[in-house]
Amino acid sequence: MTILQFFLWSVLKVAVVTVVMLLGVAYTVLLERKLVGRIQNRWGPNRVGPFGLLQPLVDGAKSFLKEDMIPAGVYKPLYVLAPVLSLGCALISIGVVPFGEPKTGPGGLDLFEISNVNIGLLVILGITSIGVYGIALAGWSSNNKYSLLGSLRSSAQLISYELALGLSLVGVVLVSQSFNLRVIVEKQAEKGIVTWNIFGGFQFVAFFIYLMAAYAETNRSPFDLPEAESELAGGYNIEYSSMKFAMFFMAEYANMITVGCVATLLFFGGWTSPFGNLIDPPQNVFAHALFPMFWFVGKVFCFLCLYVWVRGTLPRFRYDQLMRFGWRFLMPLAILNIVATSLWLAYR
Repeated sequence: MTILQFFLWSVLKVAVVTVVMLLGVAYTVLLERKLVGRIQNRWGPNRVGPFGLLQPLVDGAKSFLKEDMIPAGVYKPLYVLAPVLSLGCALISIGVVPFGEPKTGPGGLDLFEISNVNIGLLVILGITSIGVYGIALAGWSSNNKYSLLGSLRSSAQLISYELALGLSLVGVVLVSQSFNLRVIVEKQAEKGIVTWNIFGGFQFVAFFIYLMAAYAETNRSPFDLPEAESELAGGYNIEYSSMKFAMFFMAEYANMITVGCVATLLFFGGWTSPFGNLIDPPQNVFAHALFPMFWFVGKVFCFLCLYVWVRGTLPRFRYDQLMRFGWRFLMPLAILNIVATSLWLAYR
């Protein structure tokens, strides 16, 4: 394979993953509206297309067609850059996530992962941490006190919970002895659910910490203080409209999907079956390649449903409660989990 062919196949793979990710974002919004509607005893979207399935397309078109208003007092370069930075970081992080078993295509390209990086877990943590700059720049450049307060809240919240999230993953790294996401999944594949890290690696405490920190990292209820309508009239994105507002919206849901993918890979065996090697996948080559992806997508889907369920159930915290929960509870618990995991591995 020539360099040009390798480049073209790589671009095609990136394009396919990006389109699938954006479609996933659109239909995650529909899933949330449907599930929250059921929780609140109403229907949710059901008019556009069968069962409301075309509603995301209409919402996207509406965002494009709305008037793009830019207030007079904003600092325009950073005002425009902020939503691009947030959405860009949300989409880039999916580049190191493996979706299925290693399958090579033309020229030895991996079909189910854009890039197999030995430190894939660190890459995801680094890229998602940069995403907060988009929110911080949006709040500052909007020249609005409510926007600035929302961005400051988001920065403090991310710093607080990023520490707990990172520490919660140390136990998984200790058990797996690798930062490579493929290696972490392969360590859990032998006996199915018994060897998943959440059970076989005794990382259920780490998963609880990761889950709580992930809600705060993605500014989701009950940790959605940076955009609290009752306090900040919308928060950091109050001065945005049209596609710029939609980009912040898409970044939030793209981060939800990424968080679900990482949780699936680290704690729930990734693309492996819960039954381990007891049930062989179909012998057909095409089905054999897609069978692991079915498990992966199913687990991420369950995680997204949990996200929506929590939003429809729990009220928003006060900001002092949020910070106290992160620093006084999650942080010490994460450190204790590292100590317990280290002792367990030492004397196993």
